[in-house]
Amino acid sequence: MLSSPLTARVFLPSQPQPQPLFFHSLSSQQVRFLTKIYHPNIDKLGRICLDILKDKWSPALQIRTVLISVQALLSAPNPDDPLDEGVVRQWREDEEGAVACARDWTRRFAGNNGSDGGAGA
Repeated sequence: MLSSPLTARVFLPSQPQPQPLFFHSLSSQQVRFLTKIYHPNIDKLGRICLDILKDKWSPALQIRTVLISVQALLSAPNPDDPLDEGVVRQWREDEEGAVACARDWTRRFAGNNGSDGGAGA
């Protein structure tokens, strides 16, 4: 099992409309988190900095592939391609403190009822 401060909680990725097996759009889909999350590649609005959601997009991508890629990013942040400068600065200067902060945000915002805040809150 992957060890991450973001495990054991449910995060809510947002998808504008239901898609049965794959995305049908020729342009990349907007996928973002509704749950607040402390991560260098996810900003305060829940937008995700991930290559397959930007320049590596393909309309043949399956939702499963996108979700697996997001899961991998959660387990292994990429400080070289940050979306939140404040978080990445802490990640680079004090990784242990950043992981503790991520655990705290996970506990606070991805709790069982999810009622204590979403992206942009």
